[in-house]
Amino acid sequence: MKDRIVILGAGESGTGAALLAKHHGIEVFVSDHGKITDTYQAVLESEGIPFEQGGHSKDLLDGTVEVIKSPGIPDQAPIVQRFLAAGIPVISELEFAIRYTKAKIIAITGTNGKTTTTLLVHHILKSAGYKVGIAGNIGHSLAQQVIDDHYDYYVVEVSSFQLDGMFKFKADIAVLLNITKDHLNRYDHDFDAYIASKFRITQNMTNQDSFIYFADDEVLSSELGRQQLEAVKFAISLVQHQNPGAYVQGEGLHFNLSVPSEGSFEIAIDKLTLQGPHNMVNAMAASLAALLCEVPLDQLVQALGTFKNIAHRLEYVGEIDGATYINDSKATNVDAVFYALQSFEKPLVWIAGGVDKGNNYELIESLVLQKVKALICMGTDNAPLLKAFEGVVPIVKEETSMEGAIETARQLAEYGDVVLLSPACASFDLFKNYQDRGDQFKQVVAYKKKVKVNKVLA
Repeated sequence: MKDRIVILGAGESGTGAALLAKHHGIEVFVSDHGKITDTYQAVLESEGIPFEQGGHSKDLLDGTVEVIKSPGIPDQAPIVQRFLAAGIPVISELEFAIRYTKAKIIAITGTNGKTTTTLLVHHILKSAGYKVGIAGNIGHSLAQQVIDDHYDYYVVEVSSFQLDGMFKFKADIAVLLNITKDHLNRYDHDFDAYIASKFRITQNMTNQDSFIYFADDEVLSSELGRQQLEAVKFAISLVQHQNPGAYVQGEGLHFNLSVPSEGSFEIAIDKLTLQGPHNMVNAMAASLAALLCEVPLDQLVQALGTFKNIAHRLEYVGEIDGATYINDSKATNVDAVFYALQSFEKPLVWIAGGVDKGNNYELIESLVLQKVKALICMGTDNAPLLKAFEGVVPIVKEETSMEGAIETARQLAEYGDVVLLSPACASFDLFKNYQDRGDQFKQVVAYKKKVKVNKVLA
């Protein structure tokens, strides 16, 4: 059999990698343990790319010289272990794609905030007239985009799962926003292994490259002190910081740069569409990345004022009876909820729950005590939330549907309150995914805005 590349998983990244391999005349075979969606199956068929679905054939190793694995497939999967045991390299789609582009790479990771920061960097560069693509955990696969490769920059959101399969990858600008306990089931519940995974974003960087990091994150800063990193470092902080970078001072973001030539300057926070402490971290990181790409300051400020954030991340949905409804369905861990709670000064009716990932709710107990007037637990197993917050929050209710949760919130919320969907949990008990959960939240809120129902307080 002729040497070939095998691609495990036929989603966005796998299909994109298959198209890139075919474009460069590489023998390729796609294998998916599950069912390939009609959309991706049609793409593979139209391009004449052979594939299998519903399981992996026994001779899959024959003639295989490299494997490109979907980030959703754990390294512990038997098929992956078979390849590794045979000495066959297993890499990620991003590692494969980077071989075929000369564009500059801005790579962004972190437990939380990476999607917002990636979108913001892309928005700033695009607004400034740059030829820029967006890839990774968002948008079309990087592999598919580098087939034509007509961009000068790619802004890439990179998960730890993708980083685990990246070895020769190098970022020109790397951003590491934070590291908190998440996805530890993929790392044998070893937090140090997860930290090491996140720091792979700095691999192969030289003194010609730039590393932007959140200095207030103790885990990140502690690990950075042990790293021998050649890249030029730029710290971001919510308090004044002496290192080159950016920090919050009063009502402004203060930038202290020796390179490029802007020096010290300030951007007023009220010029930003993003608000809240966590978003100041995202805005500073994105701004530094843009400045390092030589975006003019006036164009940077203008772009910061026109950016629209993604759905499901502190997304304003509307008002019912004077209470504001916020969709933060993407907050699937405690750290993300911490940032959400920090963002509001008004009393909160908090909707949380789902598939608990071993959450440590003590991290947000003081904020919940200070800000939350009522908690609505929405899941098939609410025991962890009930154990953590009964006696802490004055009112605790349980619901098993979005309709029920919002109706209960309506009964509990008063004029001026905020009803916040920020689950701290995965969504798979009641919903397809966090997007489905957020979409249902928005749909029910929109319906109840139209249908006026008298409140009946229990």
